[in-house]
Order: sequence, then C-alpha cells, then structure tokens
Amino acid sequence: MRDDQEASLNVYGERLKPCAFDPMTGFYRDGCCNTGPEDRGRHVICVRITAEFLAFSRARGNDLSTPRPEFGFEGLREGDRWCLCAERWKEAWEAGAAPKVILASTHLSALRIVPLDVLEQHAMPARRPTRH
Repeated sequence: MRDDQEASLNVYGERLKPCAFDPMTGFYRDGCCNTGPEDRGRHVICVRITAEFLAFSRARGNDLSTPRPEFGFEGLREGDRWCLCAERWKEAWEAGAAPKVILASTHLSALRIVPLDVLEQHAMPARRPTRH
C-alpha cells in the first residue's frame, strides 16, 4: 500500500482481496480496488461486467468496451472483473443496470456512497471450496 492510499480493507473491514489481474484493474493498476486522495473517481467497487452495464456506461459517455491502446486499455467484455467508480455503480443501480458486486474485493470506502445492504443485494454468490 502506498503512503497516500487508504487502508486496504473491504466492506466487512477485512483485508481487501484482489479484483482482477486480467485485465489489470484498480486505480493504481495493482489488481485491487485500492484508493487514495488522487482517485477522485473512487474506483472502489469490484464488479463482474455485463453487456447491459457496458451499454449503460457508453450511453452515459464512458465507453469501457472500446480498446484505448494509448492508455494501455484493451477494453472490457462481459464477464471481466473491474473496479468501478462508486458513483457510476450507484447511477447504474438507480437505472436498473448495475453489475454484480464482489464484496470481498470492494473497498470499505464504497460505503460512503452506497449502503452495504444495497451492495449485498447485488453481490455475486460466494465461491464454495471445491472438493477433491
């Protein structure tokens, strides 16, 4: 964690788990939804991207599916995990287009913008350990 980052805790006050490494996500491009003062967009909610959300975001002027090689961005596809801006997720939720949330990988500071019960209603089911 960089000195200017907020504590890497998830919405339950536990250690923040990685969101995605392929594509590499997070404001700091560290695979986690870490945040700090320079992250004005609060890229703190880990989601599984849906086609519906990509269309919603594009209609709002933020095209996340088109590659932008000049920024090292390959574009997102349905099924990718990504650290979304909390305000954008809230806007999508209010419009009925919010993607599912990975709570263990969602930064605690998301609760400043979206209540925990709302995030829990949109949570991906927790993975169960596989039997060998």
